[in-house]
Amino acid sequence: MQIHNNILITECSAYDFKEMLERKKVKSWLKSVSAFANTDGGSLFYGVNDKGVIVGLKNPQTDADFISEMIKARLDPVPEVQLIPIEHEGHTLLEVKVKAGTLTPYYYYQDGTRTAYTRVGNESVECNSQQLLSLVLKGTHMTWDSLPTQVDASKHSFIILANTFREQTHQEWNDKYLESFGLVTPDGKLTNAGLLFVDNCTVFQSRIFCTRWTGLYKDDAISSIEHRANLVLLLKYGMDFIKNYTMSGWVKMPNYRLNLPDYSDRAIFEGLVNHLIHRDYTVMGGEVHIDIYDDRVELVSPGAMLDGTQIQDRDIYKVPSMRRNPVIADVFTQLDYMEKRGSGLRKMRELTEKLPNFLQGKEPQYQTEAASFFTTFYNLNWNDNGRIPVEDVAERVNGSDEKFGDSQKSSVKTFGDSQKSSVKTSGDSQSSSVRPKRLGRTAQNILDLIISDGSISQDKMAERIGVSKRAIEMQIANLKANGLLVREGADRGGYWRIVINPQTEQ
Repeated sequence: MQIHNNILITECSAYDFKEMLERKKVKSWLKSVSAFANTDGGSLFYGVNDKGVIVGLKNPQTDADFISEMIKARLDPVPEVQLIPIEHEGHTLLEVKVKAGTLTPYYYYQDGTRTAYTRVGNESVECNSQQLLSLVLKGTHMTWDSLPTQVDASKHSFIILANTFREQTHQEWNDKYLESFGLVTPDGKLTNAGLLFVDNCTVFQSRIFCTRWTGLYKDDAISSIEHRANLVLLLKYGMDFIKNYTMSGWVKMPNYRLNLPDYSDRAIFEGLVNHLIHRDYTVMGGEVHIDIYDDRVELVSPGAMLDGTQIQDRDIYKVPSMRRNPVIADVFTQLDYMEKRGSGLRKMRELTEKLPNFLQGKEPQYQTEAASFFTTFYNLNWNDNGRIPVEDVAERVNGSDEKFGDSQKSSVKTFGDSQKSSVKTSGDSQSSSVRPKRLGRTAQNILDLIISDGSISQDKMAERIGVSKRAIEMQIANLKANGLLVREGADRGGYWRIVINPQTEQ
């Protein structure tokens, strides 16, 4: 908080300005105290008008006593509050600092009616049924996914989860994991998370709606399908749909092939995992939506930020890890589908930025509304005039005329989506004596994997390609020695980057 030219300036979005204390309309400000306590805390400043100008209070001590009395009489339970007088150039203002509560929900009580409020943007609004349930769970230090059900675990199977665990971790599955993962209670009952991972999942809201739209808006649909299944299958079905209705392409470099996809597969995978894990499963009529347009892919799920803030107002590199569904998140971590560090938003951007055809302004964007979270991935091969001709993409990335000379013109090709046409260009043939030596199959496969997932480990490369880890190490060493591959961001887990023109980037 700062004061400049008699104007109160605060960087915190969770605040309210009050020119004076309204004694006859206590609800107008007590609802903000309830909302601050129920979300991430905040402050009310008395003696400051709506424009932030300090006008002061006539009787700050009397006002402070009344505020304290009303909080004790009208809020249940009583939140932790500090009353802080502030002197400035002959004016006294009063800060009512409300701490984020641990005994939620904090109700405003009047005439036999109890109402809880929450903070949405810069407003204090009455909690709906889902928000109230979340606050009750928070106050009891429980989460929805950890709650036990009355369903016997012995009547259900986890074959899909067990097989996926083996494939992802190369470890043998043990049924004891069901209890240690929080899917089954000690007395043999499924938790809500367990219901979401059984083979025959019957949770109604465990659904995804997938649509490939014609053009840029929700008009006519090329394809639309609904999937209702356990979370492992929903992830697979969602990724399959996205891959079927997005495009890829490649440009032939002097001695290797460079893929130029519309999107980073791994970034979209991270996004879909994020929406399946962090969505609000208490919304009975909600589901995850995958909407594919010509110029973008949008993922939408019920449930805004857990702390009540709006993601578009936050620095994604400083957003702490807060999990609405920690049991579900832990299972996905055990399956090696996500990291424990809560770095998904950052990772989506960095994976996209590492693609060779990335342009500034095409970073994934995140937005929250009152009860929804949106992730948007932008088509890297699309501009205001439509799909960029693949020759233009190749020229921008390859710069063949400038980098390799007329004798090394690139050839390019696109494939995927509903467009089956291909475009191919080539220049004059080269004599074998000057043609650069082509990369071997393993080295080319490494580059292809890196384009798909710039954070992939060498162990995963060996597994996916079907060669020894030693062979991968040797090929990577050669690619580095030739200036084609570098490793970046070791402090954040590390990302591979293909160097398009080693001569100019060394």
